[in-house]
Amino acid sequence: MATSAAAALGASVSTVASAQKDDKNTPLAPNVEGKIERFATTALGAEVTGPEVTKAGTLFFSLQHPSRKNPEPFNSGGIGYVEGYDINSTTEFDELSVPTTDEQQGRVRVGSGEYVLLAQEGDNIGNGEDLGVPVTPDGVGLDEYPGPRYGNFGYNPDCNRFVPTNDDETEGYLFTNFEQSPGNVSRIPVSQRDDGSWSGDLENATNLANTDALREIGGTRINCYGDLSPWGTYLSAEEEYSHPRLSLTATTSEITEAGSGVGRRGAAQFYNRPNPTGIGDTAWAEKYNKGAYPQGAFGLAGIELQAYYLGADAADQDDGLSRDIDSETALTPIESPYPNPYRYGYIVDFREPTADSPRPMKYYVGGRAAWECPDVQSDEKTMYLSSDGDSKGFYKFVADEPIPSYDDPMDVAGSLYAARVTNEAAAKRQPPANVDLELDWLNLGHASNAEVESWIADYDGIDQINYLDHAETNWKEDLETALAEADREVVKNGNKDYIADEDIITWANQYEQRGHEGVDEALRRVPFLETRAAAKEIGATVEFRKSEGIDSKDGAGPGDYIYLGISELNDGMTDTKGNLQLDRVDGGLVYRAEIETDYNISTLEPAIVGADATDPAAVADDALLNIDNVFVMDDDRVLCCEDADQFSRSYPNDCLYVYTPDGSDGDGDGTETDDADDIYQGPGDDDDGDDTDNDGDGHVDEDDEDKDDDDDNDGNNQDDDDDGAIDEDGDRTKQN
Repeated sequence: MATSAAAALGASVSTVASAQKDDKNTPLAPNVEGKIERFATTALGAEVTGPEVTKAGTLFFSLQHPSRKNPEPFNSGGIGYVEGYDINSTTEFDELSVPTTDEQQGRVRVGSGEYVLLAQEGDNIGNGEDLGVPVTPDGVGLDEYPGPRYGNFGYNPDCNRFVPTNDDETEGYLFTNFEQSPGNVSRIPVSQRDDGSWSGDLENATNLANTDALREIGGTRINCYGDLSPWGTYLSAEEEYSHPRLSLTATTSEITEAGSGVGRRGAAQFYNRPNPTGIGDTAWAEKYNKGAYPQGAFGLAGIELQAYYLGADAADQDDGLSRDIDSETALTPIESPYPNPYRYGYIVDFREPTADSPRPMKYYVGGRAAWECPDVQSDEKTMYLSSDGDSKGFYKFVADEPIPSYDDPMDVAGSLYAARVTNEAAAKRQPPANVDLELDWLNLGHASNAEVESWIADYDGIDQINYLDHAETNWKEDLETALAEADREVVKNGNKDYIADEDIITWANQYEQRGHEGVDEALRRVPFLETRAAAKEIGATVEFRKSEGIDSKDGAGPGDYIYLGISELNDGMTDTKGNLQLDRVDGGLVYRAEIETDYNISTLEPAIVGADATDPAAVADDALLNIDNVFVMDDDRVLCCEDADQFSRSYPNDCLYVYTPDGSDGDGDGTETDDADDIYQGPGDDDDGDDTDNDGDGHVDEDDEDKDDDDDNDGNNQDDDDDGAIDEDGDRTKQN
C-alpha cells in the first residue's frame, strides 16, 4: 500500500441498513488528505479499542470481544501493549499486509514489536474479584446471575489511559473501561522494566465499580472510550445506548401533533418495564408499535442486573439469583432500588486517580447521551462530546471557569450547546470528501452540576411497579394483562414516571420565544436530562450516524485540530430531510476541525473518507472502514481504530492505522507530506487509484498521465459519454 489510507475508520454496527446491494459508488470514497498505514490487525471477531501512548512511546490497546474460536490467548477479552517498539521516537514501521491465513486472522499482529497481553477477562485481582466483574453489595459476582445482559463481564475492554506516578512515566496506573452493564472501570498498577517490557500488578488491581464511592452515585453503564483531562484525571464516557426517548428522526412535536407515540417511541420510555428488553422483540413491536423497533432497545439489556448491583432483591428466585428471561418469573416486577435513567449517560471524572480509592463524579451538566468520548480542551473549560448511534447530535459544554478551579466539582457551572450544520444547501447531494460542514452552536441552557443532580434526584425511587401503574388491571391479579395495558399506554401517551412530552414542547416554545435564559424554572431541566429530544425540537442537527471517537493532542490550542470519526455516513446524514443530505459512504469518514482562539470550532472538514459499500476487495482491503476510537499523538499523527463491517474485504479482521496528515513529516525524511502522491483516491497513490503504469512511462501514474484520470471536474470518475474511457478534460457529454 503506497498510501494505505482508508482503513482507519472503524465502528461497527450490528446491521448496516447502509450496505444495500444497489448502493452506488460515491466519488472520492475512499480518499485521504495525507497518508495512512496499517500498523496492526486484531484477532478475528475483535475491535481495536483503547489506544494509549505513554511518554516513552509504549502503545497500549485492547482486545475487545474476540471470537471464542481463536487460539489462546486471543479468545478472551484483554488489555495489551506493543513491546519492543517506540512509536514516539520513530515514524517508521513494517507496514502489515492483509491477514490471509487462519493463523494470521486468529491473533493480534503488529507492524513492529510484539503485542503482549497484560491482563485478561477472568483474571483474579484484589479482594478476591475477577477483572471487569461487578458485584452486588453483598459481594456476589453479577456473572452468577442469569438473564439479559449487555455483553459478558470482562469481555469488552475499551478505553485505556495511563496515569503516571513518577516523572519518567515508567510507573503508574492503567485505567480501562469495560463496555457492559453494569459498567466497570479497572485500575491496574503497571510498571516498565529496564528492558522496556511492562508488568501489571493484578493483586493490587481494582474494579472501581465495586467501590463504595462509585456505587453511591449509581455506578455506570456501558463505559466506552474516554480521555485524560488536562488536570490529570481519568474521564470515562457512558455510552448509554438506551437513552433515546424518540426513535431515529421522530420528534416530540410529531408525537403531540399525531396524538400518539406509536412507531415513534424510543427505548428510554420503557426503562422501568418488567423485562425491558422485551420491547426489542419483533412480536412485541408488531403488536404494540406498528412493527417499529424502539431505538436503543438492545441497550436496555443489563438494567435489571444494574438493579441487583444497587441492592435490589432478585425477583422470585429461591436461590436469590436473577430471574431467567425464559421463565414465568421474568415479568415479576423488581422493586427499588432500581436504576434511575437520568443517572446514566454522562462523562465520569475519577478525581484523585492515584488515591487508595479514586473519587468519581459525573458531569451531569454536560448533558445525557450515548457518549463515545469527551475531548476537553487546554482552556480547561471547553469539552466536546460525540454521541454514538443513529440520528444523534454533536455537543459541547463550556464551563464558566476552568473546571479545576472549583473546590467542589458539583459547583461546576456552564452552558450546554448542540451543533447545527448551516450549509445544508451547498452540501446537498455532494461527495462527502468535497464538503466542509459549517457549524453554529445552539445554547441549550445554563446550570450547575449540583442543580442538575437535584433534578435527577426527583426520579430516584421509581421502579418496575411504577411502570405497571400505567395499567388499569391490578398486576397482582393478572400480571400479563396489566403489562400489556401498560405497554399500550406508554407507547401511545408516554411514560408518566419521567419527563413528559408536554414539558419538552413547552420548553421548546419558551426557548424560541424567550431564549434559553427565559424558560420557566421548572423546565430548565429539560435539555440536561432529555438532551437529544430537546436539541431536536429547536433545530439542532441530530442526524449524525455513529459519531465515534473524538480527540486532539495533549495541550492542543488555537491552530491545532480536533478529529471526529463518523463510523457510517448514511441514514439521517444521507436522506432527503434536515441539515445533512450528503452522498452516502458506508465506510464512514474522519472529520477534523481547527481550534479557534476561543476554543470554538466552526468547520468540520473531511480528512479521511472510507470506502463505499460496493467497492471491490481491491479497494476495500486497503480502505478505512468504520472508524471507532481516534487518538491524536503529540506529533500530529492520528491512530485510527476500526470496528468494521467488512463489506467486500477479502479478510475479516479490524485494523489499527497510523494517519499522517498533510503538512506532517510522516516518514521521518525531514519533508512534509503535502504533494499529490499523498492524496489517496483508491488502493494506490495515483489519481485513478489503480497503482498502475497505464501509459507505459515506467512510473505509477500521477496527475493527468493516464487515460483514466477524471479531470473533467464532475467528480464521479465515470464514463459519462460512453466513449469507453473514464472522462478527461472536456470530453463528457455536457461539454461535447
